Amino acid sequence: MADRIRREDLEELMEPVEGPCVSIFMPAHRGGPQTAQDPIRLKNLLSQADEELRAMGLRTPEVAELLEPGRRLLEDQGFWRRQSDGLAVYLSAGELRTFRVPLDLDELVIAADRFHVKPLLPMFTVDGRFFVLALSQNEVRLLQGSRFHVEEVDLRRVPEDLLEAMRYEDLEKERQLHVATRGGVGAAAIFHVHGVGGEVERDLIARFFRQVDAGLWKEELHDEHAPLVLAGVDFLLPMYREISRYPSIVEEGVVGNPDRFRPEELHQRAWAILEPIFAQTIREDRDRYAELEPAGRTAATVPDILTAAEQGRVDVLFSATGEHLWGRVDGRVEVHSDPQPGDEDLLDLAAVRTLLTSGRIHAVEPDEVPGDGPVAAILRY
Repeated sequence: MADRIRREDLEELMEPVEGPCVSIFMPAHRGGPQTAQDPIRLKNLLSQADEELRAMGLRTPEVAELLEPGRRLLEDQGFWRRQSDGLAVYLSAGELRTFRVPLDLDELVIAADRFHVKPLLPMFTVDGRFFVLALSQNEVRLLQGSRFHVEEVDLRRVPEDLLEAMRYEDLEKERQLHVATRGGVGAAAIFHVHGVGGEVERDLIARFFRQVDAGLWKEELHDEHAPLVLAGVDFLLPMYREISRYPSIVEEGVVGNPDRFRPEELHQRAWAILEPIFAQTIREDRDRYAELEPAGRTAATVPDILTAAEQGRVDVLFSATGEHLWGRVDGRVEVHSDPQPGDEDLLDLAAVRTLLTSGRIHAVEPDEVPGDGPVAAILRY
């Protein structure tokens, strides 16, 4: 099964690998008759990878061995039943890694000396990825979203509801827990403890939220920085915000019983909150670029940006989505009009170096990049 990509995965993909690396990107489908076309699409892309590896000088047995783990995926029905909107496949000597992402990925095959990550950058940019945490006393859901898509995250260490959380604490001897549903189908569950008032009920919910936060932090959010939008009835949201250790919870939330909202509805409501925040961040960074350009605190050519990024000087990188600039870096930067065997995407390399030195990235449309090129940077010094 393809994994959900995390920042630690991205950092591992950036590490040097011995021997050639194959990076494959393709659109995928969550369900429906189109899913039958996805293995065929991967088969064709593996054939393209075969040709590129041979062009790099690999012999037939070496190519077959490197691509074999990918070919085995073609017959793995369980793998294809659980997909998102995009699929990334990484192959190197004896290794296969796959990631399902809520992104519309174009078909792309790159065989080079390192893995290619640029198509996945919208999952890690300041303005391209977010979470929605839907909280009620009878259900917890974590959604991962991008601008156009959303998918639910499988939660393994998070209690499904308040009743399950209380089982963890073995409180059955101390209380009687009754569930009463009001307002018809879909209404939130109300938990009553005999002989006590609202403060005890509030304490139970707080303990429930502490378990939710602990599970999310350990499994899902400890290395994340993406904005998190809370969804729930109005009195629950400030309670969770006060308890949670996650630093990037958005102040405004989706108010209402989230059990009534499908993932697509939660996505739409969360994006309405986040879109102006993201747009403001880009505007502010573009304004900073204009202010710092006369002082020499910006860069707009690939060689300058690659050098600055390697030195840890890139604070903010603007990178055009869908654009590639092929070449090599071997003491000096060599740019080619068409990709040659062994070339890498220099825009991808600039992004990798920026992320490795804690810079921020805006993956934007080409006309949103300051200047006339496909990439631009604000420098720290």
